[in-house]
Amino acid sequence: MIGAEKKKDQLEEGYKLSPSGEIVPDYDNTIKYFKEGDVIKGTVIRIERDEVLVDVGYKSEGVIPQKELSIKPQNPKDICEVGEEIATLVMQKEDSEGRLILSKKRADYEKSWDDIEKASKENCTVKGTVIEIVRGGLILNIGVRSFLPASLIDLNRKKDLSQYMDQELECKVIEINRNRNNVVLSRKALLTDDRQSEKKEVLEKFEVGKKVKGKVSSIVDFVSFVDLGLIDVLIDISEISWEHINHPSEVLTIEQEVEVAILDIDKEKSRVSL
Repeated sequence: MIGAEKKKDQLEEGYKLSPSGEIVPDYDNTIKYFKEGDVIKGTVIRIERDEVLVDVGYKSEGVIPQKELSIKPQNPKDICEVGEEIATLVMQKEDSEGRLILSKKRADYEKSWDDIEKASKENCTVKGTVIEIVRGGLILNIGVRSFLPASLIDLNRKKDLSQYMDQELECKVIEINRNRNNVVLSRKALLTDDRQSEKKEVLEKFEVGKKVKGKVSSIVDFVSFVDLGLIDVLIDISEISWEHINHPSEVLTIEQEVEVAILDIDKEKSRVSL
């Protein structure tokens, strides 16, 4: 009895005492148990032409059929390599041949949804490749199919969307419904944020009384607009000339380079008076 207790104290992990007191492998405690639909990690141990074998700590090796490796058909050797740890989803614990059937593609899909939901909550961006041009916008692959409306691709609406095919675009998630597999993106929202940030940087360089150069971008009744680099600033007709004029076009022309003086700056509202 004392000898058995001593042996028990000396047991290494993964072993147990048999009824006869011998130290034997504890297979029951080394085998992992899981159910269909679980996402588990394993190590790639062999790559075949049409399947990949993975050690997930189960009683038998897991098998990933080629069609379950990725969304697009690819050579298994281009997707993973021997010794690599990958996440897989349990599709079937035992097929007709008693094999454990796994899917890397579906595990990646679940992770993509988690990443998209996190990006949406934290107002972060996602990146995806344009895989299809449809009526009204683009389809991007961000791990799941997502829709980028034409009106939200750029700051100005683009008529020809073919230029975006196969391009990787960075966008913000503006609508998400996991139950309906629905994701709507906006690249315009990201560009607008970037533009606002750049405007603030430009404003930081301005000082009241400072003279700056710009180009006339627009002329309308009683006012004109000067492009100072990311900022179009209004000039009232009364500040265009010392002499009385009836219309800004009497003094200014579109694309004309002008020198102007900064009269006032409101950094909170990103406004400048010239």
